[in-house]
Amino acid sequence: MYEIFSQLLQKFGVTAYKVSKATGISQSSLSDWKLGKITPKTENMKKIADYFGVSLEYLMTGEEKDGGETYYLNEETAKIAQDIFENKELRLLFDTARNAEPEDLLAVHNMLLALKRKEQHYDD
Repeated sequence: MYEIFSQLLQKFGVTAYKVSKATGISQSSLSDWKLGKITPKTENMKKIADYFGVSLEYLMTGEEKDGGETYYLNEETAKIAQDIFENKELRLLFDTARNAEPEDLLAVHNMLLALKRKEQHYDD
């Protein structure tokens, strides 16, 4: 399984240290996993899968089953989100949202809804 984690690190251009800091999983746990001393707990595997936007199934096997779990329901949305994530400057959106307080996310959500309503009125 660590091989898949390593591939994801390379694909997204991040380090195990950054994943450790973002997920709260200790570097020693990741190191022990790499050395084959441990297999991460399911909750930590889920944190890693969520960090990369993949399913737990993918992280464990490298494959998605038909009807596999995905974060986005719409394929076009998933592609746009992936493009944002891969853009180093825009990735801040994801990094910031990951640790945001609920009220901060709600404020952003409300702002986006207001922009959408404004846009719809201009289209009328």
